[in-house]
Amino acid sequence: MKRVFLIVLDSFGIGALPDAASFGDPGTNTLRSCAATGKLNIPNMIKAGLGNITGVDCLEKSNAPAGAYGRMAEKSMGKDTTIGHWEIAGLISENPLPTYPDGFPEEVLKPFREQTGRGVLANAPWSGTAVIEKYGQAHMETGDLIVYTSADSVFQIAAHEEIVPPEQLYEYCRIARKILQGKHGVGRVIARPFVGTPGNFKRTANRHDFSLEPPKQTLLDAVKNAGLDSIGVGKIHDIFAGIGLTEYVYNKSNADGMNHTDTFAEKDFNGLCFVNLVDFDMAFGHRRDAQGYANALAEFDAWLGAFLPKLEEEDVVIITADHGCDPGYSATTDHTREYVPVLVLGKKIKAVDLGTRQTFADVAATVADLLDVTFDTPGKSFADTITK
Repeated sequence: MKRVFLIVLDSFGIGALPDAASFGDPGTNTLRSCAATGKLNIPNMIKAGLGNITGVDCLEKSNAPAGAYGRMAEKSMGKDTTIGHWEIAGLISENPLPTYPDGFPEEVLKPFREQTGRGVLANAPWSGTAVIEKYGQAHMETGDLIVYTSADSVFQIAAHEEIVPPEQLYEYCRIARKILQGKHGVGRVIARPFVGTPGNFKRTANRHDFSLEPPKQTLLDAVKNAGLDSIGVGKIHDIFAGIGLTEYVYNKSNADGMNHTDTFAEKDFNGLCFVNLVDFDMAFGHRRDAQGYANALAEFDAWLGAFLPKLEEEDVVIITADHGCDPGYSATTDHTREYVPVLVLGKKIKAVDLGTRQTFADVAATVADLLDVTFDTPGKSFADTITK
């Protein structure tokens, strides 16, 4: 194959993993919650075989699936963006990244305050919108930074763009990233700029993630080292700390990311286009907005229907996810530990049931085989199974 478009629908889980209860997520199912709205209109993914996947009981099945379909279990010990994407790219994380349910310790905050010259507000797990509502005015009055976390392995810094311009906030994040190594090596340091006035604050599109570097080479490195194009769309550059990419572009929204994917499809590249569409997670999953999530899936599905006819003979599209974020689960607003779908489409792809894959890394092994790239990963390739 010449080109692989690997598209991650960020947080699109399809049912709780057997160990979900140990992660606090028993019975979660992102897809089912979206389907329960009665507004889920995704004919192209249903045609691709989404409803035929083992365990999916909330969608109609296709009598003649358009491609290969299955579900994947996460083998890594986590349910966050970084670990999920690393596993998709071939790395299994046996140990979870550190989390801070009681806030960050002084051994982290003291050097952070000293090196930024600013104080710290909040320092606890918070909803991103609630924390700026609570501390935004104090931040504007003092210049102190709003530092908070979540159930994920993240160190987040919120600041008003008129008090701390985005580029300055990014520099503070780089300072935090250097501090947060070793036992405090969180998956991501995240800049969370906002604007507005007290009672009317709003986060902006200038979010930026500063990720921990992958501990080993990933699929992206293998593709790049083979002399092929390794393109990142959306958060991919940040998730992999820029390593292994030959080109990248950020997204302002899902629609923007789909437009970028269209643009790359029009180019004569040879290799991998790795796409993350984050609105499912950020705008709807964490906010527990099932209707919004269903609408976003419908938007993607309509785009997919127009994108597939553009594919060339040697092109493959793989659609999957990095974890769940069930919008119908009220116990928390965090990610949920779920199976994720894998749908494979293309002119040379057979309609075959891939069953239940034991690790997301099977995608990496498969992409490497499809592109004829050497890559050592624990994943098992299904390339021979799906190609005509």
